[in-house]
Amino acid sequence: MESKYEFRRRLEEVHKPNRRDPNIRASQNELEIADDWRIVVGEAAGSLLLNTAKDLQDYLFTSMNVSVRLLRVKDVQEAAASGERLIVLATKEEMPAQGGKLVKTRSYRIIAEVNRIVICGYDERGAAQGSYYLEDQMNIREAPVLQHQDVTREPLFSPRMAHSGWGLDRYPDAHLNAMAHAGIDAVMVFVKDVDETPEGYQDFNHLVDRAALHGLDVYVYSYLSSRLHPDDADAPAYYESTYGKVFQACPRFKGVILVGESCEFPSKDPNTTGKLRLDWPADQPQTKPSPGWWPCTDFPQWLNLLSGTIRAHNPEADIVFWTYNWGWAPKEDRLKLVRALPENITLLVTFEMFEQIRKENVTHVCVDYTLSNVGPGEYFRSEAEVARERGIKLYAMSNTGGLTWDIGVIPYEPFPNQWSRRHDALLKAREDWGLSGLMETHHFGWWPSFISELAKSAYWHPSPSYEEMLAMLAKRDFGEAAAPLVVETWNQWSEAIRHYIPTNEDQYGPFRVGPSYPLIFRNAVKMPAAKHAMFGNEIVETDYEPMDAPRQSLGISRIDVELRSLEEMLGRMTVGNDLLEKALALTPNQKQEDGLRMLGLGRFIAHSIQTTIHVKQWWKLKRQVLSEGDNGKAATLLERMEELALREIANAEAAIPLVEADSRLGWEPSMEYMTDTAHLRWKIDQVRSVLDSEFEQYRSSMALTD
Repeated sequence: MESKYEFRRRLEEVHKPNRRDPNIRASQNELEIADDWRIVVGEAAGSLLLNTAKDLQDYLFTSMNVSVRLLRVKDVQEAAASGERLIVLATKEEMPAQGGKLVKTRSYRIIAEVNRIVICGYDERGAAQGSYYLEDQMNIREAPVLQHQDVTREPLFSPRMAHSGWGLDRYPDAHLNAMAHAGIDAVMVFVKDVDETPEGYQDFNHLVDRAALHGLDVYVYSYLSSRLHPDDADAPAYYESTYGKVFQACPRFKGVILVGESCEFPSKDPNTTGKLRLDWPADQPQTKPSPGWWPCTDFPQWLNLLSGTIRAHNPEADIVFWTYNWGWAPKEDRLKLVRALPENITLLVTFEMFEQIRKENVTHVCVDYTLSNVGPGEYFRSEAEVARERGIKLYAMSNTGGLTWDIGVIPYEPFPNQWSRRHDALLKAREDWGLSGLMETHHFGWWPSFISELAKSAYWHPSPSYEEMLAMLAKRDFGEAAAPLVVETWNQWSEAIRHYIPTNEDQYGPFRVGPSYPLIFRNAVKMPAAKHAMFGNEIVETDYEPMDAPRQSLGISRIDVELRSLEEMLGRMTVGNDLLEKALALTPNQKQEDGLRMLGLGRFIAHSIQTTIHVKQWWKLKRQVLSEGDNGKAATLLERMEELALREIANAEAAIPLVEADSRLGWEPSMEYMTDTAHLRWKIDQVRSVLDSEFEQYRSSMALTD
């Protein structure tokens, strides 16, 4: 059993102990690093390169049981030619003969010979990535053994931005280090003011300093107020007192992310209310969208003012404008805005969202962040084409850190085939439209997993094929005998997510929290939530009701289609879980712990699917009961609801051992714990109260009618 937040101990373990298989030895065309080797850096090595050298030393000691010395030398070129057993970390400035052809930041060349390994980066960030790649190869080999090689590799996307998976806006050094090892090169922090996040004080300059030690930039995710229109006389001074103030205090922020709902301004576009969402009078109907939810014609004016304000303090700041909130709007209005954007602005577009999907005889809309639809959607495609025409830098919200809103309280989605399809689609977008950067998570954060390793491999050139990489990871993590069953498990799980139908009512309902989601009859309840959570229960709608919208079929038409699809999804997950259980019987003891945790994740996902199926069935039955005037028929329906409720209680009870064994299950950074043991027991009590109290009251009322 794990106590709350104990998952953080695992997150801070960057180098997994005792990875070494003592039976593996170097064969022909391989070298083996032993205790008589040394790691060498030059006298001019900066703090990032020194930190990288120390990290590699720790990796060899912790993971490979090899103890090597770390030395500074006056001339790394001379040291590399000495014939001693050395791992040389340097930049192309120090070793022009080895690195002279490197042209891209973070790229590197590795030369591994009998008694020498040279890691030469385009810059210190490149040398660091080369060192991490060395670790990756040894992890796969499960020994401090490397093939003789001369390979040059470069990243295909930058930035690769992610939020913290440790805690909202919280970045311990070990978590930053793990993110850098995964190929991520930037992190995001929610900013309300100088050194202020939604959770309170944070020293932003200190965060920038610590991130730089791992080769990471820091982006502002703006929660700053924008209460004035650019035409207002006081607007320049006002925005200097907000955005200018932040970048003056911390000029080394890499850039800022601007999204409508978080930083809308009082637009004069007649298609909007002209007021901020929270300023609209509660006693008046709202027939137009708030400015943050429409491609306002004066956004370019606002962006020009902001970019000038910010770049007065950081001339190279990346101003990232995200069109997330109005991807549903008419294409003509959206593209008119993109064509009018300043050229020095970066356009960020969500990759798969807003796509209309036909399933059987109904139409669904691809809502917030899902892996079920690979993408790109028409919304992304249309805006990407205009960005390419105009030469505007293009980023995508891709979620390829490993998680979406499909299932809200898990660490990552273990569906590798579908992630690989998304990687391929993003790489195609790079070719077609110049896609250059990725936002890989939102506030649900980043978690290290085999999925993040697949993403890293896909986003560097050259790399093994997806199939080769998947087979190597299965063998490394489960052993040779179990690997085929593990790959088949992942295949079944990957097919399961393709039967997930994303809907707002599910993603804000049972799929947001899984088996702790209540069954409401007539008495509405709110889920308990932590006081310190940014969102807590505010983003969970407990009184389930299909949400209707003009771009999708009515909920009453969709629900049976969704039920059939979810039954297929559950079946695939269950088959995969059974296969993984068989694989674990063949897995070596030292690999069992991680394998069992993956099985727990698979089972938790299955319980979440089952809850969602039950919630939809409950809604259908409740709708019938509350409109049934025949007491006999109503009584029969209530009995069916009671049977369903008992099945769901059993489903929730079965999830308790899973969340007790893995403290990350049931938690999400912005909501905090929503599906721990306490919440599951709360849900069980809530459902029992429906049966014992509400149903009995309803039956009493029925008895008063002959």
